[in-house]
Amino acid sequence: MKREPPRRNEPTNKYRVNRQIRVPQVRLINAANEQVGVVTTDEARRIADEAGLDLVEVQPNAEPPVCRVMDFGKFKYAQKKKERGQSKAHSTLKELRVRPAIDPHDLEYRLVQGRKFLEEGHKVQVVCIFRGRQRAHPELGFNVMRRVTEALADVSKVESPPRMTGPRLTMLLSRKGAHAAPAAASGGARPARPSPAAARPNAPGPAPAKAAAKPAPEASPAPAPAAPASKDNLPPDRPRR
Repeated sequence: MKREPPRRNEPTNKYRVNRQIRVPQVRLINAANEQVGVVTTDEARRIADEAGLDLVEVQPNAEPPVCRVMDFGKFKYAQKKKERGQSKAHSTLKELRVRPAIDPHDLEYRLVQGRKFLEEGHKVQVVCIFRGRQRAHPELGFNVMRRVTEALADVSKVESPPRMTGPRLTMLLSRKGAHAAPAAASGGARPARPSPAAARPNAPGPAPAKAAAKPAPEASPAPAPAAPASKDNLPPDRPRR
């Protein structure tokens, strides 16, 4: 059986590199991320060779195409790392199935799976399915849901509480945020807020009370009137000659 030869029009890479660039002119960006302008493709290759790097066509649909001087190996590694990070950040809904009378070892295995899903950023829907006579005892399913919630309480929060829908009991868990409030985590009361006067150390204090008015000084007694002088201007107690 003959194999079909590979089609030459199909590029092997997403980007054309070095000799794969066949256009006569390109708009060049050098290794320092500076616009060089429109140059011939041969001149662009020469600049890339002198820098010890590759000439990569980054915008083939432009007129003329845009090429950049870079290390193509590092560029491909950065692109793959970015794509892996985006795929991990994408959250999906995972299902965790349990039974009302589940064995403890089976439940531990399901909890390991659920913890892994939550740590990867996915939401987990816990489903408990009742069959036959088990539907007459819904408390068994709620008990299993409580055990799952307590076991995964450090990495998850209940987004939708357990709810019975026909023969299925469902509960939705999501990843717990890392920025939990310290007061809520410790269960203590909130610290009292400082008063406005304490928050402003340079704020003036209350005005001092006015001093009581001083009592008016008592009036001194008036001096006694002087004795009238005698006719010959002598003191009254001196006898006459």
